[in-house]
Amino acid sequence: MPTNFLSSKRLCFCLSLLCSWATAVPLCAAEEVTKAPTGIAKRISWTTSRVIGRPDPPLPFQAVRAFPNLPLEFPLHIIAEPNGAVGSPAGRPERIFIVEQKGRIIVFPNDPAVSDRVTFVSIEDHDTYGMTFHPHYATNRFVYVFSNGPQSDPKERFNRITRFTVRNEAPHDCDPASAHIIIEWASNGHNGGDMAFGPDGMLYASAGDGTTDSDTNLTGQKISDLVSGMLRIDVDHPAPGMNYAIPSDNPFLKIPGARGELWAYGFRNPWRIHFDPQGNLWCGDIGQDQYEMIELVQKGDNYGWSVMEGGHPFYLERERGPTPIQTAAIVHPHSEARSITGGVTYQGKRLEGLKGAYIYGDYGTGKIWAARAAQGKVIDLREIADTPYQILGFGIDAAGEIYFVDYSGKAVYTLEPVPPATTTPPPFPRRLSETGLFTDVAKNQVDPALIPYSVNSPLWSDGAHKERFLALPGESQIEFSEKEAWKFPEGTVLVKSFALDTEEGNPASRRRVETRVMVIQQNEWVGYSYRWNDEQTDAELVASEGADQPFEIRDPSAAGGKRTQTWHYPSRAECMVCHSRAAVYVLGVSTAQLNKVHDYNGVKANQLDTFEHLGLFKPAADQKEGTSLKLSQRPADLSRLPDPFDATAELEARVRSYLHANCAHCHVEAGGGNAAMELAFKTPTDKSRIVDVAPLHDKFGIPDPRLIAPGAPERSVMLKRLTQRGKGQMPPLAVSRVDTQAVDLLKEWVLKLK
Repeated sequence: MPTNFLSSKRLCFCLSLLCSWATAVPLCAAEEVTKAPTGIAKRISWTTSRVIGRPDPPLPFQAVRAFPNLPLEFPLHIIAEPNGAVGSPAGRPERIFIVEQKGRIIVFPNDPAVSDRVTFVSIEDHDTYGMTFHPHYATNRFVYVFSNGPQSDPKERFNRITRFTVRNEAPHDCDPASAHIIIEWASNGHNGGDMAFGPDGMLYASAGDGTTDSDTNLTGQKISDLVSGMLRIDVDHPAPGMNYAIPSDNPFLKIPGARGELWAYGFRNPWRIHFDPQGNLWCGDIGQDQYEMIELVQKGDNYGWSVMEGGHPFYLERERGPTPIQTAAIVHPHSEARSITGGVTYQGKRLEGLKGAYIYGDYGTGKIWAARAAQGKVIDLREIADTPYQILGFGIDAAGEIYFVDYSGKAVYTLEPVPPATTTPPPFPRRLSETGLFTDVAKNQVDPALIPYSVNSPLWSDGAHKERFLALPGESQIEFSEKEAWKFPEGTVLVKSFALDTEEGNPASRRRVETRVMVIQQNEWVGYSYRWNDEQTDAELVASEGADQPFEIRDPSAAGGKRTQTWHYPSRAECMVCHSRAAVYVLGVSTAQLNKVHDYNGVKANQLDTFEHLGLFKPAADQKEGTSLKLSQRPADLSRLPDPFDATAELEARVRSYLHANCAHCHVEAGGGNAAMELAFKTPTDKSRIVDVAPLHDKFGIPDPRLIAPGAPERSVMLKRLTQRGKGQMPPLAVSRVDTQAVDLLKEWVLKLK
């Protein structure tokens, strides 16, 4: 994959392949295999799945391929030639331009049957990100290209805006000799990369913070450089000795040491900007840890990076810029969007109800939204399409119809209304008995094709008992990896049922409270919860917003012998907070977690051996080198997490295993509220940034606090957050009880640390 683009867009879904990398831990005697080398004799094909579609009302629009015969190479942006332009004389189709990543822009006629394109401009050793036309392009033939390079020198890369002149002669491409550099500035990572002429005739350009991490150069709040900024320059009336001029009404022009080119600042990676017909400047700003932003950029605004992320705390102790921090007009949590792509204003006629709406999307989820603004504020926002595509740029043609480019699919798409269904699709299962996962829900009997599994280091779930199953459709297979996340086929369903003992310590009082299912559709994982009824005969789908239900537990240690435990059924958005990009969406099904002996109804066998025996893993020939489970590799040679509560295992390894399972899906490098800690098992403790490290956020009133204070549990903020419920609790979601066994484990470890 193109590395520089991924570093600037997001080290996209590759940055934290943490969930299955752990050191090899020998099997203990209690886990020795018995009776048979594999726990299940043969695989049964699963053909009964009805976990298909979505339970919510269908969205109004769908994506369709626009130019199906057109070959492309990693398209980043799409833009149409202005009306009356040199290359589009009357009677000819207008021309469409695609900005491809590797230094090339192509052009072709706006014809659905087009199968050929020509190179419009090529820039050696640079990535091309964006282009725009001068407002008087029809007469001056000026086009502007945003690039970053040199790609051959990863340490000295810079952004550049270059003006080219388009030839009058066919094929009306750029004259290489006309290249005229307008402006350059150092940038190596989050580069921004877009331009647009405003209604004032000025050229606006977006700049990211220039790094691939959490603003490590501390430039986000500075106005003494151009990074993290929205630039506004005059390219028509250059100042003496310059190729542009700084407009006299730019907001920071008279501040000593400030770069006068800045119009606004505090952006992380502003990916795609656009002026709507009312003159609003829309900007899609890619977030990092938890949020994605759409800004309506105003003169002099400070959007907070890297003190804030989408109006939420990020690095609060960092020095702030000279103007107040503004919150973005639209903020999407990472449960909704994961790498935002700014859009355009729809002006066409085919998409009813969208004219005048700002249409934007998301690279990570493929979702598309429509927003409307008035007086600088968003007054309407709705999701209009859900696609499987990696959206990196939107454009409109002369008729105002919309297009977008799919980066990995190397294709262009447009939107069309979802046609009336000719057949009624099966409804999304509202009851667990309708999912095709169970043969008898009341008896808690799953379909025999489902594979039961267990994990080495369970996630704390308020003391609930859990059963786990894997459902692979048909004869589909998993792409195995020891050190990275497994890749699951479309339609895979993961099932986890939770049960509570209504009398503490009495298994006979156990009742099922929830079954959660995770399904992958259109290359996107989605989570759903089903709540069991009082009769324990079935479970109903929980509404999108989630729910809470109190249960009375007979507990001799509680006052009056009873306590109330509130069970939280997570919202669908909350599901994807933990099942995050950092965790590669699947938390427990990984090599290090499943490399253990499981009891298959009296037959004990290693799960990896069983999975391989059943043919659940793709053969080595069908996978990338080094990612398949080879017959020569036995579980004893593969990574494995220790049981956190196995007293025979080494103490620190047990602690790190617990933190891996319960915390590392958020706390990766530059993640988890940007606490800067790395809690994956693969990270050595002395590199995890937790021991004798001062907390970056709340100190909870603790004198001289540390995340982990060696020998001093009372000064250890991580322990404090583990022992309290409410504000500042960890884990932050779906738990109401303290894991006292884990608290004791961490206390023992902290006391022994030097």
